[in-house]
Amino acid sequence: MAKVGVVGARGRMGREVVRVVGEAEDLDVVAEVDQGDDLDPLTGCDVVVDFTHPGVVMENLRWCIDHDLDVVVGTSGFGHDRLDEVRGWLTDHPDVRVLVVPNFSVGAILMMRFAEQAARFFESAEVIELHHAGKADAPSGTALRTASLIGAARTAAGLGAPPDATASSRPGARGAIVDDVHVHSIRVAGLVAHQEVLFGGNGETLTIRHDSLDRVSFMPGVLLAVRRIGALPPGLTVGLEVLLF
Repeated sequence: MAKVGVVGARGRMGREVVRVVGEAEDLDVVAEVDQGDDLDPLTGCDVVVDFTHPGVVMENLRWCIDHDLDVVVGTSGFGHDRLDEVRGWLTDHPDVRVLVVPNFSVGAILMMRFAEQAARFFESAEVIELHHAGKADAPSGTALRTASLIGAARTAAGLGAPPDATASSRPGARGAIVDDVHVHSIRVAGLVAHQEVLFGGNGETLTIRHDSLDRVSFMPGVLLAVRRIGALPPGLTVGLEVLLF
C-alpha cells in the first residue's frame, strides 16, 4: 500500500484529495499538512501531493526534492521560469520524480490536446479561462499550458504571431501574452474551472470549451498520478497526458 502525504490538506482541493485517496484500497494517507505546518511528517511517504498556493509551492517542492520524495503538484503558477528552477534542483537528486499537472481533468487534457492539433490550421488563436473568485493566480496553469502548446504548434507550422491591429487599449484589455497567444482571465463567484480556446480563419471560427462543474472531476486524474508516478522517468514531467496517451 502506497503511503501518501497531502500538502494543503485543509484547502478545498486538499480536503477532496484526502477523502478520495483515503477511500482507495491501495493507498494510505499518512500525512496531512497545511500552510505553516511542519513538513517533517511527510518524511517516509512514497509520494506527496501538493495543492497549496503559488506563493508557497516552490518552498514545499524544494523541501520534498531535498528529502528525495516523489511529488505530484496540482498547484498553479508554473511558467517556464519555475519549471526551469525545478529542473535545476533535480540535478542533485537524480532519482526523484516531480509531476507538475496543470489540470487533472481528463476532459481538460483532451481540450488541450485538441487545441494543439487545431492550432496550425487557423490564423488566429486566443484563450479565455474562467474561474471562481477565490483563485489566487492568473492566468491559470491550464491556460498557460494551453497557450504554450498552441504556440509551439504554430511555430512548428511556420506561423507567426496571430494578427492584431489594436493601436489603443487600456492596460490589460487584451490580456496576457503567452508564446504569442493572448490569454484572458475571468474571476466570478459561482464558477469552478472553465476554459475556451477560440480559433479563427477564413470565414470560420472554432471554439473548444471545457467546464469542470465540481472538484470531483479532478479526482480520477489525481489517483492516476499518485498510482503511476513511479512509472515515470526520474526528473520533471509536465502534464498528466503522459500517463493517458
